[in-house]
Amino acid sequence: MDLAFLQPLYEQPGPWASVYVDTSQRSESMAHERSLMALDVFRQLAAQDADEPTCRAVYTAIEDLQHASEPYGRALFATRGQVVLDPPLARPPQRTSALWAPLPHTAPLLELAEQEPVCLVAYIDRRGAEFELRGALGSENAGEVRGRQWPIHRTASSDWSERHFQLKVENTWEHNAAEVADALSVCQEETRADLIILVGDDRERRSVHERMPKRLLDRTTETEHGIGSRLLDQEVERIRAEHVRRRTEEDLERFLAARAPDEEGRSGAVEGVPALVAAAREHRIDELLIRLEGPDAHREVWIGEAPDQLAVRRTDLTGLGLDTHPVPARADDALLRCAVATGAPAISVSTLAPEEAPAGGLGALLRWA
Repeated sequence: MDLAFLQPLYEQPGPWASVYVDTSQRSESMAHERSLMALDVFRQLAAQDADEPTCRAVYTAIEDLQHASEPYGRALFATRGQVVLDPPLARPPQRTSALWAPLPHTAPLLELAEQEPVCLVAYIDRRGAEFELRGALGSENAGEVRGRQWPIHRTASSDWSERHFQLKVENTWEHNAAEVADALSVCQEETRADLIILVGDDRERRSVHERMPKRLLDRTTETEHGIGSRLLDQEVERIRAEHVRRRTEEDLERFLAARAPDEEGRSGAVEGVPALVAAAREHRIDELLIRLEGPDAHREVWIGEAPDQLAVRRTDLTGLGLDTHPVPARADDALLRCAVATGAPAISVSTLAPEEAPAGGLGALLRWA
């Protein structure tokens, strides 16, 4: 997951209220239920010594969700009487929860927020194509391309006088396929879509696929079901899910391979809180791997004001002269703050068995050994 959208959370000091709200249950009494939920969260935060303006800001935001259209839920991050960030969730949390802590509790977003891949779906026919951008929270129109409109259809005659016309039809199809491929390349660059899915009849799909630029071939795939099939949506979601699974497996393979020391005893990956803290202080984390249920995820570390001011023990920070007033924080949230500051992505490996994931649930690929 690209963590850049979390940047506003680290532009001001905490403490922070982090709330995950489940809006997946709907009923006739929804407005009343949202009010009760808002009051419960208010009380949870107050019991954790959150300031009243922040509690009230969260209360108001949850009450307002009775008018929202999110099918699954929303995360709310608030401090000093203001909700700073409120991303919608792509799947409901196990329960509505509230935490008051020095850092925003962003780790659950790796599983609950909208995940890559964002798909660029092309509905192709002989005249051109319509583009749709599809993510975990829905889809939106991404434009269209229209090629030559004539001649499009072959004639049934096999007379020699028709051959020239048939060749023109073939040329129109090939020309339009090239235009669709060019337009897809431009659209992918503009939208930064992770995956391109081609929908249409066999010939149209193949013609476009063959003309895609080399840089996009490994992220372009075709569907078995055509335009209008009732199974098309299911297939697109299956392709998205397989892409996520495959990429997670590839990242894990890279991690396991990089974890082995080279001939000089250096490793390109680390796991465990002490090694990760050292790598984060030196801005060496290239990608963070987190298993939310891992014991190290909620292990306590000590942090200062700057993202790279963190240590396993409080005396480590003060001894290095990094901060005179360190505070305790969750290891996963402290490392995610470092990742945001240095532009490193993060992925959840919670679907893996504990023995397959990094030891303790936390690991990282390094920018240099």
